[in-house]
Amino acid sequence: MAIDVRPATVFDDVATLVGPKKPESSVCFCLSYRIPAKEATALRGPERAQRVRRLMAEEGPIGVLAYDGDEPVGWAAVAPRSRTHFATFRKIPRVDDLDVWSVWCFRVRPGHRKKGVMHALIDGAVAFARQQGAPAIEGYPVDNQGERVDLTMAYVGTRGLFEQAGFIKAADTESVLSGFPRVLMRRDL
Repeated sequence: MAIDVRPATVFDDVATLVGPKKPESSVCFCLSYRIPAKEATALRGPERAQRVRRLMAEEGPIGVLAYDGDEPVGWAAVAPRSRTHFATFRKIPRVDDLDVWSVWCFRVRPGHRKKGVMHALIDGAVAFARQQGAPAIEGYPVDNQGERVDLTMAYVGTRGLFEQAGFIKAADTESVLSGFPRVLMRRDL
């Protein structure tokens, strides 16, 4: 499988990866860390899709997509930290005053897992942030120390994944997900 990672510019492809299975759902579309919590909680059904369309129109790509040929098979949310919930999230510290970018949510479609898509996504997120002039990029994965992470909580990635992509641990956090501590991993660009 040859994976190609591109900026997420096609709404239908974004929806394929992170849109809910039921259009009336009040979850996903990868909005929980992207917009204020009150707004994310209030958005229901098609309003969530409309909000993503608006974000894409206002800001351009809101992440990167992995493709196998023309088929979208993976997603990674990536944006300047200042445009995310992480800008004010007290449990995940700021390391310094650089205008860093964040990569925080990964999704690989069933049937395409364990084929290197996650590695391609993180590399693609790094490349995209670099192309946009980011001085550094951060992620906030779980430090699972090789233990299995519940699939529904694996969306943040693992420390090992980030280390393999050249990130180093920059700080501990107060955030815990699925019983594992999250760490702040960073890569200078």
